[in-house]
Amino acid sequence: MRADATFAAAFVWGILSLFPLAAAQAAELTILTNQGATPGVRELAAAFERASGNKVTVLQETGPALEQRLANGPADLITSNPGQIEGFIKKGWVVGTPVPFALAGLGVSVRAGAPKPDISTVEAYKAALLAAKSIGYSRGCSGTNAAAGIKELGLAEALKAKTVFTEDGPVVEALAKGDFEIGIQQTNIMVGAPGTDYVGAPPGSLNKPCPSSVALLKVSKEPDAARAMIRFMVSPEAAPLLRKTYVEPAKP
Repeated sequence: MRADATFAAAFVWGILSLFPLAAAQAAELTILTNQGATPGVRELAAAFERASGNKVTVLQETGPALEQRLANGPADLITSNPGQIEGFIKKGWVVGTPVPFALAGLGVSVRAGAPKPDISTVEAYKAALLAAKSIGYSRGCSGTNAAAGIKELGLAEALKAKTVFTEDGPVVEALAKGDFEIGIQQTNIMVGAPGTDYVGAPPGSLNKPCPSSVALLKVSKEPDAARAMIRFMVSPEAAPLLRKTYVEPAKP
């Protein structure tokens, strides 16, 4: 028990060393997140809150609601894939340089209770995709990367007629409803999703991870606290928290 207490104290001290002493009045931060980064950001936000005394709200917005927040607030940080953040920079919503912080690998799931296909090797994964009656993925990063892997296998044409694209919400939600037989998305979203069973990650180079970066927003009312949050998100203390949510810290 003493060892656990020592570790906890060292962990908190490590976080506190990343930013100045808290002001008399705690800051309130809002982080806008992309779907693939949300579980990890929530884990990091909770740790940052405990150590700093600041309050952190994590919101997953899309469409006009997201653009309204980016342009007018309240919001302090944005996490997204590098390409999307580049678009936000061009619109003048982001200041400074985006910082990569997480990599979310791909995963494969089936509907709860369905037989789990063997995907342990490239040939087994290829056979599983060919045998499936239908395959679902999104048009976002995970879907783009899943499609790249399918093309690498030479199956793009063979699977075209039985591929279902999800438009809104996580792939696992459509999978649970029976919209398709096999779903492919980031592992951190798929593991433990109701109505589905996680099978595993695509083998080797077919598991193409989705990167997420974090950036400071021009509308932030608490830029110092927001920058402190960024420093924490890429610190050694953040790595085990990210891995708890099935993502890897971005490599420097």
